[in-house]
Order: sequence, then C-alpha cells, then structure tokens
Amino acid sequence: MKNHRKKHNDTIGKTLTVVVALCLVCSALVSGAAVGLKPRQQEQKLLDKQRAILDVAGLLQPEITTQEIQQRFIARVTPRLLELNSGDFSVRDPAQFDHAQALRDVTMSIALDKEQDKAKIKRRTNLVPLWLVNDEQGALETIVLPVYGLGLWSMMYAFVALDSDGKTVKGISYYSQGETPGLGGEVNNPAWRHRWVGKKLFDNQGKPAIRIVKGGAHPDDPFAVDGLAGATLTSNCVQNTFDFWLGDSGFGPFLKKVQAGALQHGTQ
Repeated sequence: MKNHRKKHNDTIGKTLTVVVALCLVCSALVSGAAVGLKPRQQEQKLLDKQRAILDVAGLLQPEITTQEIQQRFIARVTPRLLELNSGDFSVRDPAQFDHAQALRDVTMSIALDKEQDKAKIKRRTNLVPLWLVNDEQGALETIVLPVYGLGLWSMMYAFVALDSDGKTVKGISYYSQGETPGLGGEVNNPAWRHRWVGKKLFDNQGKPAIRIVKGGAHPDDPFAVDGLAGATLTSNCVQNTFDFWLGDSGFGPFLKKVQAGALQHGTQ
C-alpha cells in the first residue's frame, strides 16, 4: 500500500506542476528585481556617461566622488541636440532623446548608401546629442562630440573633445568597444589617446584632413596620428569613423558654422 501511494505521488503531472510553479516563482523574482533595479541602472548609466564626458574634456580627477561628478557636470556642461543636416541646434530637450528608438524610426533617421556609409553604421539619426563645456567664467571651452563606427569585431563608440575653434582635438575616449585586447583594444590606451591631443581635423580649406598613419606619424605633422601597432584593420576603422563624422553626413555642417564663429558668444 505504501509503495502504491508513493508511486501515485510521483506522477509526471505532479512533477510538471512543481517545475512550472518553480519557474513562475523564479520569473516573478527576476522580473521584480529587474523592475526594481531599473531606475538605479539608468542612474548609473547616466553617471557613466557624465564621467566619460568630463574625462575626455579634461575635467575628471582620479579621486573625484560621484557627487562631485554630478555637480561638475551640471555646472560646466550644457547638453544640446543637433540637427545634422542643417548644423543647427534643435529646441528639443536632449534628456528626452532616445538614440536607439530614433534609429528604428524612419521619420527620425535615414538609411545610408554605400558611398555615404564610410563608418558602416547603416543608418544615421537626424538628431544627435553633443555637449558644450564652459570654463569657470562661463565661456565656451570645449565641444564634445559622440562618434561611432564599425570596428574589426564590434561597433566602437567614442567621445571626441574639440577646442572651441571646432578644429583642434583636445581629447578622445573610446568608452565602448570589443576589439582584440592588446591590439585593436589599445584604442583606449592613454598613450595612444594622448597622441591625438593638439591634432587638427581640417586643413586650411576646411576639408577633413586627420589621418591614421601606419608605421608612425611625423611628430610635426598636425594632421597625422600614429596607427595602432599590430592593429592595422582597427586603425582603418577609426579612420573610417572620422571620415564619416567629419563629413557632410556627419558633423561637417555644424563644425563649419563653429569655425565661422557661430559659438563665439557662448553656448546659448
């Protein structure tokens, strides 16, 4: 009788019921944790972006606290949305702009043809965020632009800091990339990043002129940056990224206006 009752309790139906119940409980716990942690994740994501922008603009010290990062960002940085086609600022709130959503919306983005798509990003949004950095007296000091393009293994995302002249590099930081460690992954090596400082993006005719040089750039060449040792393909991808974003389909129209003095009276 006991053996019969035990076999009856071990039916497939009861086993499945227990499994399903456990799955539902686990799903509820995971979903609850995801919902509960979402605000904190978004806050951390924003903080990471603020840290990266301050870093490329030269305003991040090693021991700065989270509170100091937030305070410094608010005090010194003005986020703006840029209309790429016209090179003018949009009146829309940058905080409400979702880049991923805009890429999926055919009214907010465009498909790039092969000739245009040097960075191999396929689509480009009509609006992009950028950040204007003031000095302590409130005058425009730095322009931070977001650029990205396909690398050897992944999409590579960077911030580029320019002087207020719209021509001179003050800093570069690849904050997200999946290139080979020790080779293409050296795009964020401080030594390589430093090679960009002071380089000119445009020639005297206003045409994009920055180039990555395999085998070493001449130190007196204002337009040349040493290529990454052993990572020619990744270096080429960086070149492609700059060729696109400095051109007419990227920040070209805006930077021409900057170079003509459009922001000389401040960030407003």
